[in-house]
Amino acid sequence: MKGAIFYSSKYGSTEQYANWIAEATGLPVFDAIEGNGDPSRYDFLVLGSPIIYFRLIIRKWLKEHWAGIAQKPVLFYSVSGALAGKKLDGWISKSLSQDIVSKMHVVNLGGRQIPGELNLFDGIMLKVAGLFNPDREAGKQESKGFDLMDKDSIEPILQWVRQISNKVEVA
Repeated sequence: MKGAIFYSSKYGSTEQYANWIAEATGLPVFDAIEGNGDPSRYDFLVLGSPIIYFRLIIRKWLKEHWAGIAQKPVLFYSVSGALAGKKLDGWISKSLSQDIVSKMHVVNLGGRQIPGELNLFDGIMLKVAGLFNPDREAGKQESKGFDLMDKDSIEPILQWVRQISNKVEVA
């Protein structure tokens, strides 16, 4: 089976994960927002997006292409500063319909936020959000930045790709 990676990234964490996955699997990588690549040409897909302001930034692209993707095996990875759990699941559910989410294998990966690399608007918004976050530890993280990037965390994605790649369809 032939697969590909499609991602969107704002500050580079999601792109870094896409490149690590590509290095380990040999799959081609496409920036979905730039319009590179055609997902309908592949048998399975690995899709990646950061969560910015509680939403997946790839959501519009995914909704536009879903008709051609819905019948394919899809692994979706999200990148954020939030740990896997109810909060993160809620953000994904607010971004995508239950029909889409239910048809994807979802993996959550840790992201990176370096305050000096943020644009002015994002920097101000994160400082304000950090001040008002009732979870003080998360508030500090929002204000001061964090680096949760971990190359080893892509292992479940690599296992999924190997499993899907080895499937032989019987007519």
